[in-house]
Amino acid sequence: MVKRTDLLRKIADAASAANIEFTLVREGGSHSIFQCGSQRVVVPRHREINELTTRGILRDLDDQLGKDWWK
Repeated sequence: MVKRTDLLRKIADAASAANIEFTLVREGGSHSIFQCGSQRVVVPRHREINELTTRGILRDLDDQLGKDWWK
């Protein structure tokens, strides 16, 4: 399990290093929708996020932040 704050911090730091804007677009029922460059990513609003869900979120951002940027 990965803490939501750690995941968002990791994405924000990588986006900042790549000079890409990472912003909150809106809050859904139980998810938050963020914009990273031209890619939208949905993040569950739970304290801890499952490893498989985390990996999927990170892979969704490969187009913007580069292949395997999180490794």
